[in-house]
Amino acid sequence: MIILLNGKFVPENRAVVSIFDRGFLYGDGLFETIRIVNGRPFRWEAHWKRLENGAKFLKIKLPMPGKKARALAEQLVVKNRMPDSLLRLALSRGIGVRGYSPKNATHPTFAMTLHPAPEIGKQPVRWKLITSSFRLPVGEPLAQFKTANKLPQILARAEADAAGADEALLLNTDGFVVEGASSNLFWIEHKTVCTPPLAAGILPGVTREIVQEICQRSKIAVREKSIRSKALKRADGIFLSLTSWGIVEAKSLDGKGLKQSPIIGRIAGRYNGWFLK
Repeated sequence: MIILLNGKFVPENRAVVSIFDRGFLYGDGLFETIRIVNGRPFRWEAHWKRLENGAKFLKIKLPMPGKKARALAEQLVVKNRMPDSLLRLALSRGIGVRGYSPKNATHPTFAMTLHPAPEIGKQPVRWKLITSSFRLPVGEPLAQFKTANKLPQILARAEADAAGADEALLLNTDGFVVEGASSNLFWIEHKTVCTPPLAAGILPGVTREIVQEICQRSKIAVREKSIRSKALKRADGIFLSLTSWGIVEAKSLDGKGLKQSPIIGRIAGRYNGWFLK
């Protein structure tokens, strides 16, 4: 595997980052995962904009503009012969003084790697879900970005693994179900597609935005609202959105079977059409 590390293409075994890098020490950084379709990054601009906004928030200087980064990403795809894959961008503050202070950490680490992507089919994948015991803070400003510190999501996913489930749903500190460990949440209520508001403390997912676009184009009612666990289990259907898998339908939650909605299939069909051409 060829890796892009700090602007240079290097073999995987030479892609080395210092143990004093703040990304390793403190999770002081950001990442993005982008689907590569036919050799091109899908929705590159949206992913790069979120990375760019996160870097500004954390006051980490991006080492290159988005246009150059995209060109390098496409070269990386060619070098690895992976025209249908997942691209991961990783940005850390780099090496600085010992301790939490970011002082003198002026040379960020920036890497791109490629990974196999799940196959997109005509119908959505169906997952078993559980409700995690971990909570996300309401109105957390860091939730806007994919930070390199995702311990609540990691622990939630560990709970899912232990329960034999595919994904875990997290509640926020107000007691509302807000998102999956690695996905955005949607449910169907009276033929309306619902999803939690960003203020609930969730990631503004790129695929989440695409789902809302599909609903508007398909004249499917869409609404942002909050929901509690008991009400969610009574929904007419539940689905998730995430870059790697696209649209995923939930078949159970905490061991309880869920209703299935044809609306989910319609949305998945429109979304998957981009990858099946």
